[in-house]
Amino acid sequence: MTRRKLPLGIQSFAKIRSDDYYYVDKTALAVKLIESSSHYFLSRPRRFGKSLFLDTLKELFEGNEPLFQGLAVHDQWDWSVKYPVLRFSFGGGDYAQPEQAERVLFEQLDVFETAYEVPTIYDTASGRLKALIIQAQKKTGQPVVVLIDEYDKPILDALQDKALSRINRDFLRGFYSTIKDSDAHLKFTFLTGVSKFSQVSLFSGLNNLFDITLDPDYSSLCGYTDHDIDEVFEPELEGLDREKIKEWYNGYNWLGQHVYNPYDVLNLFKKRIFKNYWFETGTPTFLVDHLAKNHFFSPDLAALQSDAALLSAFDIDHISNEALLFQTGYLTIHDVQEPMFGHWVYTLGYPNLEVKSSLNISLLSAYGCDDSKVLKNRLGLLKILQSNNLDELELLFHAFFASIPNQWYTKNTIAHYEGYYASVFYSYFAALGLDVTVEDSTNHGRLDMTLKFNDQVYLFEFKVVELVPDGKALQQIKDKQYADKYRGLNQPVYMIGVEFSKESRNIVGFEVEQA
Repeated sequence: MTRRKLPLGIQSFAKIRSDDYYYVDKTALAVKLIESSSHYFLSRPRRFGKSLFLDTLKELFEGNEPLFQGLAVHDQWDWSVKYPVLRFSFGGGDYAQPEQAERVLFEQLDVFETAYEVPTIYDTASGRLKALIIQAQKKTGQPVVVLIDEYDKPILDALQDKALSRINRDFLRGFYSTIKDSDAHLKFTFLTGVSKFSQVSLFSGLNNLFDITLDPDYSSLCGYTDHDIDEVFEPELEGLDREKIKEWYNGYNWLGQHVYNPYDVLNLFKKRIFKNYWFETGTPTFLVDHLAKNHFFSPDLAALQSDAALLSAFDIDHISNEALLFQTGYLTIHDVQEPMFGHWVYTLGYPNLEVKSSLNISLLSAYGCDDSKVLKNRLGLLKILQSNNLDELELLFHAFFASIPNQWYTKNTIAHYEGYYASVFYSYFAALGLDVTVEDSTNHGRLDMTLKFNDQVYLFEFKVVELVPDGKALQQIKDKQYADKYRGLNQPVYMIGVEFSKESRNIVGFEVEQA
């Protein structure tokens, strides 16, 4: 390959180990979008290539033909027509500070007004944008393309300060509404962001957007498919475990093809080491705090059910756990069912091992576990499982809860709900990326948690003694005959009853029997 500058929306990547680029061609999807409709919205997690795809659209509409030689779009596009493109981005700036949204937007409007010779005679962003759109069409003779990247970042950055977040939302609402009012002058509109705020809160004046977030035809618009990995990046696979790449970085699903996180894959190919590249670029502090504050039961992360309304229930004053986890990329769609006609149910779960491990590590901190001891405890847990010394497992988990400072409990109500203790217990296992099944269904009922590790099977049942008598956890495993499901594996099966006390804030019962 020869080195050439390419719009990165085609998802090229330079200097993995040389000056060559790898081209993942998304231009066929771009053409399909443009031919199908005019105004689009796409929600995807951070670092999935949304900004890069907008770069592709920009170069395409501006008629930059040399950049598209050899790509799918080249013979399908009229290169003689060049459209004016207004590309706005809220990617830069710290919007937790007052007036930053206006400053960032006005700076971009200044540049466009200079380019299209528009006098700044309006004080509002909406007035300036409308004048700019009209003048751009008049000057070029072509309708205008408007591309807006990270449309929601000024709101998300300020979520900890709801008053400021509302100010930013209302400011943006007026700006975005101008797009609807200028429809007669527009050729194409595309907005991207992480979250999908409700039509009422932000898009009340922009109800003509076609949301392709869960459109199977465009599920692979951002991200790499298995085909991309095996064909485009084939030279980079040597020396790497192909199945591990899939386990660690694949699994994101928006009702179509599963895709890989591009940021993870490109860093893996460059550094040749499996790490939590995507997760480390932005610790989800707000997400973790929100889950802990709302007493989220962490075992639900493995299989959380939702409907379409909950998946998009994202607003300043109401953020559902399902919407927050799904839209930020920490959970993805595993299954879709229609139990009643027209009513769809989505089962969400971790996309891959990177997210499963990293998210649960962060949750342990939110649940009061000492950061300095979490790593030591995880390593201790792994060592115990490898040696199958279950007596030490009880001691280790007793130490987990004993290490949580008393003052943490005085500042939090989370320890008063039944699921807290099981959440801490589960998250330690999930943080290791182990093969854990929660709410494990059998023909006799549902077991709280099953672990398969090192050719052994561990069946866990959790109880809080203030709610049920002592000794009921193990007895329930036996009474319900949960072990029967795993006898055919011809592996040792251990039944473990774990009982917690809200009063002592620790394990008060730990019984083990081999089935």
